[in-house]
Amino acid sequence: MTLSLDLHGKPVLDSKVALLTGANGGIGLAVAYAYLASGAKCVIVDLPQDPSPGVSALLDKYGDNLAYLHADLTDAEARQHIVSAVVSKFGGIDVLFNNAAVFDMGPFLEATEAQFDKLFNVNVKAMFFLMQDVAKAMVEAGNGGKIINMASQAGRRGEALVAHYCATKAAVVSYTQSAALALAEHGITVNGISPGVVDTPMWDSVDALFAKYENRQLGEKKKLVGQDVPLGRMGVPNDIAGMALFLASPLSDYITAQTYNVDGGNVMS
Repeated sequence: MTLSLDLHGKPVLDSKVALLTGANGGIGLAVAYAYLASGAKCVIVDLPQDPSPGVSALLDKYGDNLAYLHADLTDAEARQHIVSAVVSKFGGIDVLFNNAAVFDMGPFLEATEAQFDKLFNVNVKAMFFLMQDVAKAMVEAGNGGKIINMASQAGRRGEALVAHYCATKAAVVSYTQSAALALAEHGITVNGISPGVVDTPMWDSVDALFAKYENRQLGEKKKLVGQDVPLGRMGVPNDIAGMALFLASPLSDYITAQTYNVDGGNVMS
């Protein structure tokens, strides 16, 4: 099922331009589907050289309204090139879906600087400076804008095996609040989404790490976390895409500096 939204008989993101990172699959791809179906023009950025089959299908369907760029977001020149390329192709940026992230875990007493640098370089540094680069373009254009940063329920609490990742996602929540206050005078809203456990291909890797460090069978952790959700299941990408579509739309114009838990009731804040 592809999400879409109309307002007053017109696609809710009609003529809007959205930049989405980490959207070659999973949550990001679901959000791209929702944005395109709701009238947006989109540029998807991810690390692989070639688009995934899911993105290729979108390129076939939406043609000139979609582009795929491969880039390393930890590289400052690459980030600036992305922003310039989107502005050049579509005339500006109205929405940033700031989603790219990496995951790792391990025992606290064995945590390394290499792990720390890997997670913070992508999940915090690249997230912040892409947000800054896009915000500069939005301010220059003078039309306001919507920035949506992807946090996690991991950013709401510590976890013994996931210290670095939890800290990076807590930083996303904090930067979202600060950026919202800094950019409010320019008509730019900045909000976040804090998913719970979402059934994407990445969770196979996460499950394997939990199996290693908690001495579990493969698939056991994934089953348990789904059972522990108050609504009784893991989330799916469209559960997150609904909030991402709302926050990109005019329906959220008076909302800023918030990070929404979309987690089936796992976290209450």
